[in-house]
Amino acid sequence: MKKQDTSENQVNFVYLAFGSNLGDKKKNLNKALSLLKKENIVIKKKSKLYKSKSWPNKNFPEFINFVVFIQTRLTLKKLFLKIKNIEIQIGRITSKRNFPRVCDIDIIDFNGQIIKTKIENNKIITPHERMHSRNFVLVPLFELDKDWFHPKFCKNIVFLLSNLSSEQLLGIKIVQ
Repeated sequence: MKKQDTSENQVNFVYLAFGSNLGDKKKNLNKALSLLKKENIVIKKKSKLYKSKSWPNKNFPEFINFVVFIQTRLTLKKLFLKIKNIEIQIGRITSKRNFPRVCDIDIIDFNGQIIKTKIENNKIITPHERMHSRNFVLVPLFELDKDWFHPKFCKNIVFLLSNLSSEQLLGIKIVQ
């Protein structure tokens, strides 16, 4: 009999960032969200859709992004593996870092904890190690939680947004 990990019974509150810059971007993102729901993950809040330049190479196609706040009993490892599976189901293939992709889902925050671990040769860090400098994460996250606090930097989201450049703040738009 397998000993059950007590963390498997815990309800976890997580922010996930979704993005797509290939194919039918809205369809890709909607399908990813639908597949996530089929995993018995409760979507508590979803931001609007935002478009922004591809980062760091602005010559790649524009991204459409959004952030969701979810509730799940999945552990960080199980959630990560489910997310990677969903990306593959949408059509993501292995490519160079920051290259165009049909679907990208990142764990931004897991219970407000600072976590650094490896899962199947992937380095997982929460809060996401570059989220504090990304307009396509901070703006939709602010829409969902104006009081969100970065547990590692001990700074609130308003402070993080105020540190973005004017170009970054003006470079993100709500999708109509």
